[in-house]
Amino acid sequence: MTPDDNDIVFQQYGIDFMPIVKWVAHFFGYGDDPLAGPTVDDFIRGLLHFWEVYSIIALLLSLLFFAGFIYAYMRFNQVLEEEGEAIKKEEERWKLQHEGGGAENTEWEDIKKHITTENPNDWKQAIIAADVMLEEVLDASGYVGETIGEKLKSANAQPFPSIRDAWDAHLVRNKIAHGGPDFVLTKRLAQDTIVQYERVFREFGAV
Repeated sequence: MTPDDNDIVFQQYGIDFMPIVKWVAHFFGYGDDPLAGPTVDDFIRGLLHFWEVYSIIALLLSLLFFAGFIYAYMRFNQVLEEEGEAIKKEEERWKLQHEGGGAENTEWEDIKKHITTENPNDWKQAIIAADVMLEEVLDASGYVGETIGEKLKSANAQPFPSIRDAWDAHLVRNKIAHGGPDFVLTKRLAQDTIVQYERVFREFGAV
């Protein structure tokens, strides 16, 4: 009998997934016959087995990630501490090297030489040295305070045309000291910062 357009034709070719499901169930030990379908109990036991394996793997991964986080946190603090100590040593070295009167011009020439290199560490040293020089200039000008920030705050009410430059340059120095690896000092920013320091020093006659 030939089917017409209204008949549903049975397709004898297709993909039967049941043998695959039965084989997987048999592989996990549910049923002796690989062709016998898993029961509801078998399915529940399979889920419980999967959850046990998943829980163990998730716990191990969590412990691994937690240990990695602790290590990264400790290493980050160590890097910050090392950079802070290096900056303090650099500031002390500049203070000892340029102690006494008449050293400002020589110091400023050294700073400008550091800023012209292609080494980011030289740029950082130049800005740190300029900040030390800024503190000396503020002290010599009578501004009071324990830190440069306090000295600049005490100068707000006094004639100080380049105080904005002093603040911006000092903030860059603080980012170098406390910003850690996240702060990237570009040559353009380093040069602009030294220009700001120079405007302050020229106002006070230090260079």
